[in-house]
Amino acid sequence: MDCRLQAFKLDKGIKNQEIAHRFAIVDYSRSRSYPANFVCMLTSKVDSVKGKTTNVFGGLFGDKSIDFAVELLNKALMTERYEEVKIEIERRLKRLDPKKAESVVCSECKKTFQQVKMRKYRQHICRECYRKRFGHKYSASY
Repeated sequence: MDCRLQAFKLDKGIKNQEIAHRFAIVDYSRSRSYPANFVCMLTSKVDSVKGKTTNVFGGLFGDKSIDFAVELLNKALMTERYEEVKIEIERRLKRLDPKKAESVVCSECKKTFQQVKMRKYRQHICRECYRKRFGHKYSASY
């Protein structure tokens, strides 16, 4: 399938001066002109849950939908001329990039560990050192 991304700019109205961008996935093997080659719209949020289709894009491309969306957005970023559309493509690529857990060095034993989110504070000690320092009464929440 020779799918490409086509960008559309929409005005949200007189009161809202914001401009929205919609990305349509078109298949040039069907036809050379839009709307005859329309496949579906690329949603701003592509879910990666297996077996669950929350939108048409996920239903059409299945488990490979995130990889396919990243591929289409990267190709469109290379060929796009307008700066505001490039900014929107980069924003969507950042949204699709899964957030990786940050590795941190423990301040006591100097081992590296994956941080666990604890409210708004950053962790500086690993789980073992935390248990040694505070005992078992706080280990359930950590």
